[in-house]
Amino acid sequence: MIVRSAGADDVQALAAVAERSYRAAFAEILEAEVLQGRNETFFAERFSSSWQHMLVAVSDGRSVGFLLMTDGHIDMLFMDPVASGRGGGALLLKEAERRGGRSLECFRDNHAARRFYKRHGWHVEREYDREFAGKSRSFVFYVKG
Repeated sequence: MIVRSAGADDVQALAAVAERSYRAAFAEILEAEVLQGRNETFFAERFSSSWQHMLVAVSDGRSVGFLLMTDGHIDMLFMDPVASGRGGGALLLKEAERRGGRSLECFRDNHAARRFYKRHGWHVEREYDREFAGKSRSFVFYVKG
């Protein structure tokens, strides 16, 4: 598995990864109608203007994960569910840290992600609620160190 910077030609593949990962990771956290709206088209539109801030995990020539980072804040880190547990997420996180990644936000109830971040030396700085997809949700804010 390798990690590289994303290109404009990665947008569609990363949008497909995002949709699959989002639905798998948040099935117990978000409502079905919210998940339906976070489809490949939704993510492709988002990534079309932000791909310059993305890293891609590639395995056997196929995009299997990505990370989006803005000004040192990791906005998204998703692995395709079929590629989860193979080290791609760790490689993405390590590269983001090397490039200045120092904070991220996670749903409070996303226990798998929280275990992952803790394992890689990130710690919770604060917990809070904020609006997301039309409803107040609980989040945790992580920093490295």
